[in-house]
Amino acid sequence: MKTAIYPGSFDPVTFGHLDIIKRASRMFDEVIVAVMVNSAKTTLFSLDERVKMLQESVKGLSNVRIEHISGLLIDYCKAEDIHIVIKGLRAVTDFEYELQIAQVNKELSHNEVDTLFLTTSLEYSYLSSSVVKEIARYNGDVSPCVPDFVADELDKKYGFK
Repeated sequence: MKTAIYPGSFDPVTFGHLDIIKRASRMFDEVIVAVMVNSAKTTLFSLDERVKMLQESVKGLSNVRIEHISGLLIDYCKAEDIHIVIKGLRAVTDFEYELQIAQVNKELSHNEVDTLFLTTSLEYSYLSSSVVKEIARYNGDVSPCVPDFVADELDKKYGFK
């Protein structure tokens, strides 16, 4: 069974994330979406909220499961015998950042973990969780960016519902 892991903060999950998840689910027997704790980021949604939004988002994908990870991704990969990390790329700047992380993961895993880069579909190439939060903060329409239930959660966080 070939398993891949797709890590991220998913604060909140966007249609761009879901595009990568759906495409990866067609490539692998199992895809683990790992909601990460990133000490360098302050999140809008709690870890539990992000996990719940992702679980709702992937309901129709039987080979996708949601996990949360608070340590190093590479340690989780070793413990679970996972050798493929999926990362989505929107632009060259994403590649520069993600390439460095992929190289560190490769080194820390003693060449046991590879990173597969998937370019985001063009219709979602402008999307980021940060952009979505900025639109939502000013009560803008995020419906082209996130599932309806995520838009509702954003409205609640910013006091619009």
